[in-house]
Amino acid sequence: MKVLITGGAGFIGSTVASKCVDAGIDVVILDNLLTGRAEFAHRFPFYCGDIADEKLLDRIFADHPDIVATVHCAALIVVGDSVSSPARYYENNVSKSLTLVSSVLRNGCERFLFSSSAAVYAPSDGGCVDEHWRIAPQSPYAHSKAQFETMLDDIVAATGLSAISLRYFNPVGADPELRSGPASARPTHALGKLFESYSTGTPFRVTGTDWPTRDGSGVRDYVHVWDLADAHVRALERFDRVTADSSRMTVVNLGSGRGTTVWELVHTFENVLGEDVDVVAADRRTGDTAGAYASNDRALRLLGWVPTFTLEQGIEDTARWLTVRAHLLNSAPLSVSLVARPRR
Repeated sequence: MKVLITGGAGFIGSTVASKCVDAGIDVVILDNLLTGRAEFAHRFPFYCGDIADEKLLDRIFADHPDIVATVHCAALIVVGDSVSSPARYYENNVSKSLTLVSSVLRNGCERFLFSSSAAVYAPSDGGCVDEHWRIAPQSPYAHSKAQFETMLDDIVAATGLSAISLRYFNPVGADPELRSGPASARPTHALGKLFESYSTGTPFRVTGTDWPTRDGSGVRDYVHVWDLADAHVRALERFDRVTADSSRMTVVNLGSGRGTTVWELVHTFENVLGEDVDVVAADRRTGDTAGAYASNDRALRLLGWVPTFTLEQGIEDTARWLTVRAHLLNSAPLSVSLVARPRR
């Protein structure tokens, strides 16, 4: 089996690529390197370009006529940026993605695996959500994912395309073999901010301490990126079986199945790293919600998928990755060596 992975030079896409190759699936990468890293793509056949470049897509399929599926990981993903630059997010995540679908269909590739997001769901009170939970995105980023899902569903109903949308919760960790990991030097997610606070000595901000949760802080579902990659491989291997009885797009949640509050994340981080972090409570940010965690029942039933990595392992793998990141990506090192060690 050979697959095309768009955004395959990014954190998620490159990790999926490594997992595919480990499972005996051949990979071709397409990435414009806007946020991706060439260092992540050098082990694979790599085309540098845009997902909306129809001539480039035609050339990729001419060069690799045995591609049987597209794994669409290319997207802009920073919520705050989407609020300040919504048009850019709709152009990249919706308009260009539609051009991509047209291109792969034109080239006879009718299996489409989409990297979506749990951000499409309506806010909850920190509880469990399944795939039937109401759709009510709270940011332009989330809207772009939900809109493309709607369009993809309509295209599946009208054409020979089959599609699976994998709704990620909060990816953490790195490839356990350290072939890839979070590339950004300016993280926007909670675990990245914790490492930033740890390395710089600046306080970590817990934004919102009056949510209707067990300790007042927001709930998130942290799923290890290697577990996410495993779900992609399983979806590719079972694609026809999963989509055989449906004329619509198939949606599957991917999370750890466990809710972790921000305070719990801080305490787990401190236990893994063996050091305390300076923490301050702050007001809720505009657009924040209490959060939610995933029901993985459908992932188990359709993909045979159960997450196997813990949050502690996600933190440990991130710490190990950050010790080699500067060398592998020719980037400036963090100011403090990050080595997971028992808490004293």
